[in-house]
Amino acid sequence: MGFMTIDRIRVEFTDEPNVLSVIRKADIDIPTLCYHSELSIYGACRLCTVENERGKTFASCSEPPRDGMVIYTNTPRLMKYRKMILELLLAAHCRDCTTCIKSGECHLQELAHRMGVTHVGYENTKTQYPIDMSSPAIVRDPNKCILCGDCVRMCDNVQSVNAIDFAYRGTEALVTPAFNKNIAETDCVNCGQCRAVCPTGAISINTNIEVIWEALADPNTKVVAQVAPAVRVAVGDFFGMARGENVMGKIVNVLHRMGFDEVFDTAYGADLTVIEESKEFLERLVSGKNLPLFTSCCPAWVSFCENRYPEFKQNLSTCRSPQQMFGAVIQEYYRNPQKSGGKKLLSVSIMPCTAKKAEILQEESKTNGKADVDYVLTTTELVTMIRKSGIRFENIDIESSDMPFGIGSGAGVIFGNTGGVMEAVLSRLCEGHDRTEMDQIRYSGVRGEEGLKEITYDYNGRKIRAAIVSGLANADMLMKRIGNKEAEYDFVEVMACRRGCIMGGGQPVPAGPRTKAARAKGLYDTDINTQIKKSNENPLVLSLYENILKGREHKLLHRNMAMGDIQG
Repeated sequence: MGFMTIDRIRVEFTDEPNVLSVIRKADIDIPTLCYHSELSIYGACRLCTVENERGKTFASCSEPPRDGMVIYTNTPRLMKYRKMILELLLAAHCRDCTTCIKSGECHLQELAHRMGVTHVGYENTKTQYPIDMSSPAIVRDPNKCILCGDCVRMCDNVQSVNAIDFAYRGTEALVTPAFNKNIAETDCVNCGQCRAVCPTGAISINTNIEVIWEALADPNTKVVAQVAPAVRVAVGDFFGMARGENVMGKIVNVLHRMGFDEVFDTAYGADLTVIEESKEFLERLVSGKNLPLFTSCCPAWVSFCENRYPEFKQNLSTCRSPQQMFGAVIQEYYRNPQKSGGKKLLSVSIMPCTAKKAEILQEESKTNGKADVDYVLTTTELVTMIRKSGIRFENIDIESSDMPFGIGSGAGVIFGNTGGVMEAVLSRLCEGHDRTEMDQIRYSGVRGEEGLKEITYDYNGRKIRAAIVSGLANADMLMKRIGNKEAEYDFVEVMACRRGCIMGGGQPVPAGPRTKAARAKGLYDTDINTQIKKSNENPLVLSLYENILKGREHKLLHRNMAMGDIQG
């Protein structure tokens, strides 16, 4: 413990990693563009520069706090310095702010207003680069990049994908894939985490909003939507509601009002996944083949595994993700003209994840060569549509999801949190509802935001060794340990995004520590208030197995994989 003097105020510090954290602890919002607490320190933007009592300046993000330090954060010299930095950044930046997808939410724009930048007296001589729209998930506009390095460090440090990096030097410096390739030509897994940390419009979501509006206005098209669990806890706070509040009822209402004919709950699809994945896990556990079983709910993780560790491809579950299972069921249900009303069906999923936009295009996710989901909207796109509609989201009433796919179990809802899939599957394996046994699963270590968790679970006298991973760098580390025989597991849950789907690449940003915790709590609270706790006890799901799915479970609910991939 120590004390610093910040702007003549004595401030205590303990384990803060840098001076910047102590300054923010003192309720001073010092500006930054390149600093993220979960990324490595880069110190590129210099906006967080402070001054000590001797007039020396230094970047507060890279300076460790020391007892007795005296610093100033807002001297005339520093304010002039910060304003000049922003002017220089804007001089080499696309200034079409009013038409930028990030307008109103751009951190650079916000700081320019805050620092009083009203004029840029420098000519933009920067080379203009083509916009990269090769990915179905994200769009790269190098002309809006400020070289903060956030995306590079996210892709490298947290995700271990290394699809983008710095190239060239000085005024020619550029963030780009190797050899100036399009992003779709790299090993990018479409997780969208680069977009989540980008402070400008340099990396954005490849949006499908306009085509959805057109479909909603077509009287000959029946538009149905499924809404993922993580979406419902990430929308409300952007309309003045409490962080992490479950606003599923309002989402259903607003979608109906915008023109969606039916709105279903993807927790229902998650229940299908739990049932199928539990069955597959038990089969592998008995046979001893292709263990550990890796979950396949996260398309970014599946792509990462197939690209980086093809020798483990046969360990991936053959189950489709909840989105894809539900998409196949919806297509089959509306194949009946009485259900579709003779209209063309357009199936839309609303997801927290940009990788879902790529997943619907993959051949292994299709049924009879046809995509089961037509378009994916991210949570951020949903928020944009609500704002554009003018509907006062915070004031509207709640509505229930439509039948016959409107009810999901609590186990399906917690899929949005890291550890949720593991908890749901173990609960499925647990016979009955003994509170003690259920609590043992809940508090076995499956919950929590740690990037790697290891647990053991006693199933009929056999110890199941399991791991729960979020963040692809953590997954990369675990895969190396498994490959080197340093760790052995029976079942491994992997989510590409840290903390799971609640922090997916399509979720609204920024999201600080309190928002992250509130989103996780929101899903667990929903589980508590849901009467159906276990996926295999959802009566709507069980009836589906007796009707649409009867004899067709593998065709509709499992990925279309080559036999060699299945058999290993």
